[in-house]
Amino acid sequence: MSTTLEPSAHSSRQPRQRHARKKRFSPSRLGIYGFLIIAALFFLLPLYVMLVTSVKPMDEIRLGNLLALPAHLTLQPWSDAWQSACTGLDCNGIRVGFWNSVRIVVPSTVFSIVIGAINGYALSFWRPRGAGLFFAVLLLGAFIPYQVMIYPMVRVLASVHLFSSLPGIVIIHTIFGMPVMTLLFRNYYAGIPLELFKAARIDGGGFWRIFFQLMLPMSLPIIVVAMILQVTNIWNDYLLGLVFAGTRNLPMTVQLNNIINTTTGEKIYNVNMAATILTSVVPLAVYFISGRWFVRGIASGAVKG
Repeated sequence: MSTTLEPSAHSSRQPRQRHARKKRFSPSRLGIYGFLIIAALFFLLPLYVMLVTSVKPMDEIRLGNLLALPAHLTLQPWSDAWQSACTGLDCNGIRVGFWNSVRIVVPSTVFSIVIGAINGYALSFWRPRGAGLFFAVLLLGAFIPYQVMIYPMVRVLASVHLFSSLPGIVIIHTIFGMPVMTLLFRNYYAGIPLELFKAARIDGGGFWRIFFQLMLPMSLPIIVVAMILQVTNIWNDYLLGLVFAGTRNLPMTVQLNNIINTTTGEKIYNVNMAATILTSVVPLAVYFISGRWFVRGIASGAVKG
């Protein structure tokens, strides 16, 4: 009996294997892979051109072969972009804008996250009188283009002598980041059981004690999401930095524009590409380092509601 069953079992396995191969290479699956490959090339090709151009000498760039690998590899454009690239008559490189961006991003991110967390906590659990109206106003502020409010904010900051200063640009980024941060934290805290808050109240916890000892330790996923969003938005900002920072505090994006659009000499494309990549290093590093925490925060209710 065993000898007669073996061929039939073997023959029944073969159609299943052929069916599995057909499933693995079905037209729909091939179409998905093709789309993903095209999308990856679409985004990676400009990065490849930037990297290749940034390590070529100008003599090779003038030949016009944009996609060719460098015949003579050089890192001098990177050094020039960081230390000696000119923004008009000032030739101190992109490093000046880098440290200005750090001084802007760090306090703006911290203040906007702290204020957003407190607002979201208060609106979720304490719900003071007028909380619904306050939240509606914040929500409205999140969807109004900030270009509309630039002129009024210029007048307000000028009246308190904070226009074109570091505290002024920090206040601006904190104000414009507060609606989105409040929305994120409110939706996150809405997923926490109300019974947990009531138990803390029965144990004698007040507003700040419950916030610091109970809510804040549970908020690490959403804090990472908020940090990634704020660091990326503030670091990549151009318009607000140009208007409110002043000439001594121009962020890296404004300095990059000044380097690329300088009219005091020839276009040094390798230095321009190196400066562009240096400007994008911080947001990329934040995403690569905190990517898994970002996914956890989203999955934990960061965009719920």
